[in-house]
Amino acid sequence: MIPRIQDENQFKSKAISKDKAYYTDPLELLKQLDLTPQQMFFSADAAKEFRFKVPASYVDKIESGNPADPLLMQIFPVQNELKPSAAYSKDPLEEANSLCQPGLLQKYDGRALMLVTPSCAINCRYCFRRHYPYDDQGHLWGAIKKNVQLILQDPSIKEVILSGGDPLSLSNARLTELISMLELIPHIKRLRFHSRFPIVEPGRINDELLQALNNNRFQILMVLHINHAQEMGSDTQISIEKLRKNNVILLNQSVLLKGVNDNVETLRQLSELLIEHHIIPYYLHMLDKVQGSAHFEVSDNHAGRIYQQLRDALPGYMLPRLVREIAGEKSKLPV
Repeated sequence: MIPRIQDENQFKSKAISKDKAYYTDPLELLKQLDLTPQQMFFSADAAKEFRFKVPASYVDKIESGNPADPLLMQIFPVQNELKPSAAYSKDPLEEANSLCQPGLLQKYDGRALMLVTPSCAINCRYCFRRHYPYDDQGHLWGAIKKNVQLILQDPSIKEVILSGGDPLSLSNARLTELISMLELIPHIKRLRFHSRFPIVEPGRINDELLQALNNNRFQILMVLHINHAQEMGSDTQISIEKLRKNNVILLNQSVLLKGVNDNVETLRQLSELLIEHHIIPYYLHMLDKVQGSAHFEVSDNHAGRIYQQLRDALPGYMLPRLVREIAGEKSKLPV
């Protein structure tokens, strides 16, 4: 049976530009990849509910004509997103309960997490903040100074985690300003960035950004989000090498996703590639149960079998920790 295409005319294709930075029209992407909406079970309603956005540099790594491409599956809006699941919610980690004030979460001892922007380089369909009420909560640049003051008042905080959205969505000028404000807090020792930019839009790692990361007293860590070795093109490898040469400690966390990386060989290849590029395989996350992502779920039993096979296939230093995050817990829990 040919699947129904929902309101396809909402996304009329445009001419493709060679120097295009982002795709925001799913049908334009399909035209570029020589695929049909029927092959992808496309849903315009899903794209309307959670906006479609993918950098052209990421699209370059997707195999044309392959509806099961592991990169394409992570970013394309499909009809399964609209199927409600009783076990899934819009705030699976109950982050609303961890807010000190808009834009500042304190879920873990000794660390504060700042939501510095709602913007990302790419909208991954399994994102646990896909329903996050950024506008309602006022997560804008105007909240930054107040949040820095709250961190100043708590000497137990040694590390600030910059998240969002993606913190590298901020301009270099604003990042420099934020780092300078945090540098005035004597008890902060480390800054940790969680970012997909080095992977999906490697050109963001430019000299001005590297200068901002270098010209401060902090130990800088960057947690990358790489789910599949195919995401590591030559441009990505260059961006990672730039970060490494500028003394940024690099770690990776992946999400275990059905149809994307839920087999031992894919995960083994990823760990091998990470170590080759001096990236520590940090976490392998079970899916956060956010509404709209149930079709990506890997069962605990299947995850356990994969992980045991991965443990047998890799030396310990290449083995990420298989974890899940549970609302209210002080740390991620092993599976």
